[in-house]
Amino acid sequence: MAYLTLSNGRVFEGPSIGAARDSIGELVFTTGMTGYLETLTDPSYAGQIVIQTFPMIGNIGVIPQDFEGRPFVRGYVVRELCDLPSNFRSEGALDAYLKEQNIPGICGVDTRELTRCIREEGVMNATITLTRPADPTALAGYAVRDVVSLVSCKTPRVVPAEGAKRFAVTLIDYGAKANIIRELCRRGCEVTVVPQDTPAERILAADPDGIMLSNGPGTPRKTRPALRRSANS
Repeated sequence: MAYLTLSNGRVFEGPSIGAARDSIGELVFTTGMTGYLETLTDPSYAGQIVIQTFPMIGNIGVIPQDFEGRPFVRGYVVRELCDLPSNFRSEGALDAYLKEQNIPGICGVDTRELTRCIREEGVMNATITLTRPADPTALAGYAVRDVVSLVSCKTPRVVPAEGAKRFAVTLIDYGAKANIIRELCRRGCEVTVVPQDTPAERILAADPDGIMLSNGPGTPRKTRPALRRSANS
């Protein structure tokens, strides 16, 4: 059994899935009917516990070709977890993947009630624990911090254009989804992906046709050091 405790004091309980450990994060939801693998592996969710509002999750299993990156979520909340995925591309069950990635989760809870709670009261912190926590006020001190450096690439890499090269684009990786790179390449862009702390002088010295700042976790004001470097150049 696992317990999802919200910072407003509400507690939801259900079977534990994924890694058997406690976790804390910012509780958010996604209403997508498909694409749970893309959500789970989206670096933008770093530091957060993700609720999937669609009733059944895991029905197509785990398909690495659909990943957007590495998973950085702090927890995963679903209504019903499918134990028998049915898809010719599947390489395993979702629960096994969560265990492999050390991601704790909970199922069997009313995810739509949780979503209404967040919609009415705003994004809040939460914990997933294996025992019922005694003091939810401890949740107030948690914040998503220093996650951009965690999710960004560590070294530059070049991804060639599909077909003839039309443009050279530098993508500053603050937690970019793989699909951003794919879509740029499909449009004839050779994409140079650089870490989030790359000096603007180095980027401009390459004389790219375009510079793109990717999406990522947290808020822009938490990424001010890198943005200042760009502005001062």
